Amino acid sequence: MQAMEANQLKENFFEAISKEWMIVCAGGADHYNMMTASWGGIGWLWNKPVAFVFIRPERYTFEFSMQNDFMTLSFLGNSEQARKIYQFCGSQSGRDVNKETQSGLTPMPLAEGKCVGFKESRLTLVCRKLYADNLKPEAFTDPALVSQWYGAKGGFHQMYVVEIKEILTEE
Repeated sequence: MQAMEANQLKENFFEAISKEWMIVCAGGADHYNMMTASWGGIGWLWNKPVAFVFIRPERYTFEFSMQNDFMTLSFLGNSEQARKIYQFCGSQSGRDVNKETQSGLTPMPLAEGKCVGFKESRLTLVCRKLYADNLKPEAFTDPALVSQWYGAKGGFHQMYVVEIKEILTEE
């Protein structure tokens, strides 16, 4: 993989996140978990390139995101194999299955072992947490979103603002 500066990135993240999806991986090289996500964003905040990531407290990856300062966002592409990996990582819990061996992904320690990316990624964002807070029902200005996305469907997401420390693309 080769490094790239944020200002060189030409990715359409509206397409990449909503249609392709991404793998969010939190934890260090020795112990981590990953999940599929289709919510998030990329932007500029506090004079830094950042991403916005949302993780429900029920997800096993949530524990890792709370305990570690780094995480990766990996984009695998739109191939049939990538879709299978996204579906597997989004439907299976690392509490119940070994995602490392069953996902088909090859782990790659990054940021001096503080996080893990995957060799199969076409694009990996190495990120460091800057801010975390729970979404709160009283903060929604559109109450229809609360009834549509929460309640019986699970707890309110934790939102992370993460600084993009490194961008890696396939060679």
